[in-house]
Amino acid sequence: MATQQHPMVNGVDVDRLSETIETLRSQPDLARFQFRAHHRWLDGPHACTRIDDFSGAGREDVHTRTFLVESSEPHVLLGNDEAPSATEAVLHALSSCLSATFVYHAAAKGIEIDELEVDMEGDLDVRGFLGLSDEVRNGFEQIRATFHVKSDASDAQLRELVELAQRRSPVFDVVTHPVPVSVELERR
Repeated sequence: MATQQHPMVNGVDVDRLSETIETLRSQPDLARFQFRAHHRWLDGPHACTRIDDFSGAGREDVHTRTFLVESSEPHVLLGNDEAPSATEAVLHALSSCLSATFVYHAAAKGIEIDELEVDMEGDLDVRGFLGLSDEVRNGFEQIRATFHVKSDASDAQLRELVELAQRRSPVFDVVTHPVPVSVELERR
C-alpha cells in the first residue's frame, strides 16, 4: 500500500496547516498557548535560558529536546562576548517570527519561496540603560527589517506577504504594542 504524500510548500505540510486552521475554527479553546522560559544568571552579563515545556492545544507538552539560549554582551559593553546580547536576541526573535509568518502564509496561498533572508537593524542608545539620561529610551529607538526574497511570485504577492508577516507575527505584535508584564520577587 502506498503512503499518501502531503503537499509540501516551503517545507510546510499544507494539508496539516489547513486541518489545524479548521480545528481551531471549530475549537478556539485549543488555540491558547503558554510558552515558558527558565533563565539563570551565570556571571556578569552572561546568562542562559532553558526552554523545554509549554502548554497548548489543550494539554501540557514538551519540546523534543531542551533548548539552551545564552546571552551576554560584547567586550565594549563589559561582557565577554560569549553569546548575543539580549537586544540582539530580540532582533533574532523578530526576524524569525516575521520569516515563519511569511513562509506559512506563502504556503497557504501556494506561493513557493526559493530563498528568504531578513536583515535586521536596531538602533539603541545605551545612555538610557545606564541611567545617564531620562531623555533617552532604554530600548530600541527604531528597528528596520529588510526582506530579501527569491520567488516566482509577483511583486504584489510578495508585498502582500510582507504585510501579512507584519499583521500576523506574534513577535511583531509584542514589539509594536505594549504588553502587560508582571514582575515578582521571591527571596531564596
